[in-house]
Amino acid sequence: MKKKVELLAPAGTFDCIQAAINAGADAIYFGVEQLNMRTRSSEGFTIEDIKEVARLCHANNIKAYLTLNTVMYDHDLQLLRVILNEVKQQNIDAVIAADFAVMQLCRELNIPLHVSTQANVSNSEAVQFFATMSDVVVLARELTLQQMKAITRDIERKNILGVSGELLKIEVFVHGALCMAVSGKCYLSLHAQNASANRGACVQTCRCPYKITDAETGEELLIDNEYILSAKDLCTIGVIDQLIDAGVDVLKIEGRSKGAEYVQTVTQCYREAIDAVAEGTYTQEKIAAWEQHLATVYNRGFWEGYYLGYPTGEWTRKPGSAATEKKIYLGKGSKYYPRIRVGEFNIETGSLKAGDTILITGRRHGAIKEQLHTLTVNGNAATVAGRGDKLTLPVATPVLPTDKLYKIVEEVHA
Repeated sequence: MKKKVELLAPAGTFDCIQAAINAGADAIYFGVEQLNMRTRSSEGFTIEDIKEVARLCHANNIKAYLTLNTVMYDHDLQLLRVILNEVKQQNIDAVIAADFAVMQLCRELNIPLHVSTQANVSNSEAVQFFATMSDVVVLARELTLQQMKAITRDIERKNILGVSGELLKIEVFVHGALCMAVSGKCYLSLHAQNASANRGACVQTCRCPYKITDAETGEELLIDNEYILSAKDLCTIGVIDQLIDAGVDVLKIEGRSKGAEYVQTVTQCYREAIDAVAEGTYTQEKIAAWEQHLATVYNRGFWEGYYLGYPTGEWTRKPGSAATEKKIYLGKGSKYYPRIRVGEFNIETGSLKAGDTILITGRRHGAIKEQLHTLTVNGNAATVAGRGDKLTLPVATPVLPTDKLYKIVEEVHA
């Protein structure tokens, strides 16, 4: 009997948590305050939010993992203890960490621990070492499928148990941004702008264009791509069967700084792919459809990472996203009529016409994407809505003032 593989989705906001729930995630991971690797790039959560995150996830039968995976200094330890005490009180399912201080405090408080990819675990001896303090180890991102398979086989052969007494579980990344540094341990941002990536403050120095110039002659080295440090995004939807066959237990999506539409789209594709593998219906036709769907949300182009052992050098060719669709902000929610289940939105900018596709994001909806065949504007049937208008449409979940309305347009890349 095949074991169940867990699908782990990123969440930088409550919108994203709901999006992950909608799309069939088994668990989400999130960060609070400044002790996680997305402090600068995501909205994040506060300590006070931990209770609501736990309630929302557990009410929907999914797990919640808190990332505390930055380098920790002495002045961080008081905040760390406050966070871990709240984690314990709210029954967060596990903490993801690489710093030994976090590991030690989790052990003292009897909080389940997952070892972060920042620990660069690359062999079965390291796995055995971390098994004494954790139940899940996230492998280094630079390993091949064969290396991962050797580790999972060793876990079974040597009967390596985690602290719970069950076989140690292995987690790997399957989709999202890849750092050019080994296991994400990069110092470019620190050296360039005194903003440490290992403290969650990466300014993405690697994503900028570069020219190589001879310091003595001033001569420029001709290279075929200015973005020589900016890796394409990881996409394993076409080899997900091989990853599962390698014996991994948890498949993790990167993207805590991404929007709800990204979380929902990517999670849904990988949910369908994992289920298709289990059901024996995983086909090339489905893979092509998933790849097309994944391309609609933020990405820098795709490659399969190091898993197949291909030569390195999969760099993006230009800055920003290569997504085939773009969202354009229109406005926010204003009212909800629960009896007829209709939401009202104020159009603050731009315009919308019948036939356009809209996206609604919010903590109650996650992400709702649909084509509007007809428009109701200011209470009347209309063909166009513009700035200052009120748009009403059927919405199954209550509309809040924090909900955002976008128009989806096709993005053409040269």
